[in-house]
Amino acid sequence: MKNMSRREFIGSASALAAIAALAGCGSTGGNTAATTEAASTAAAADAASLVTEGKLTVGTSPDFPPFENLENDEYVGLDMDLAKALADKLGLELEIKSLNFDAIVPAVAAGGQVDLGLSGITIEPEREEQVNFSDPYYIDDLGVVAMKDNADVTADTYTDALNQAGVVIAVQSGTTGESYAQENFPNATTQPFTNATDCFAQMQAGNATAVVTNKAVAAKMVADAYTNAQVIKEIATGEEYGIAINKDNADLLAKVNDALQALTDDGTMDSIVNKYFG
Repeated sequence: MKNMSRREFIGSASALAAIAALAGCGSTGGNTAATTEAASTAAAADAASLVTEGKLTVGTSPDFPPFENLENDEYVGLDMDLAKALADKLGLELEIKSLNFDAIVPAVAAGGQVDLGLSGITIEPEREEQVNFSDPYYIDDLGVVAMKDNADVTADTYTDALNQAGVVIAVQSGTTGESYAQENFPNATTQPFTNATDCFAQMQAGNATAVVTNKAVAAKMVADAYTNAQVIKEIATGEEYGIAINKDNADLLAKVNDALQALTDDGTMDSIVNKYFG
């Protein structure tokens, strides 16, 4: 996939026909337009099936900075800001539920636990068999991370150095990083862990040779917490992140897509992305 800038990519998300109602049809009627939009979005949310009436219940795995993380018992990150903006746009109260990453899509598919899965989830065919996805809201690549003092694994040597018996590659369970490691380093042991922090901790402790994860997460981890590690290779996979929604809830899917487009049109998406990536 051809790489696009975040601004270009987010701006290209397709709008549904109902966007005119959600965005107030471009009216410049001041408070009247704002009131009309709020009433329209609240009515749209009421029409969708929700786990709890009046609430937007979002499942996330809060160990994937800068997209989602827990700081002082508060959910923070790009996805969490997006969740708040979506709930506001739909006139709903936001409720966050913490789940292991590999449990989010199954929870959405099963229904009754969360309305949405919002956790840096790449849109891919296997997941699309279980859930519907919103229009994409972010594009990312993968990164390979190794310790700075590991001279054997570099940008020039990693392909062969990691594809050897005895090498352990740490990945977060259920992620595209796991799939990539399994496919590209078949001779190594791909070791899944529940969260990203465990992957980096195992590498730092000498129990893994490398970590394969999303590029933005890799950069954040080595900048903030694991400064003795480095991103040795960025891999252009062009992964599209989407919001997972139950296949039986087509109305909620439409409303979320409408809200995403409205958030793009009013500049909110640009503000959220720029807050974390500048």
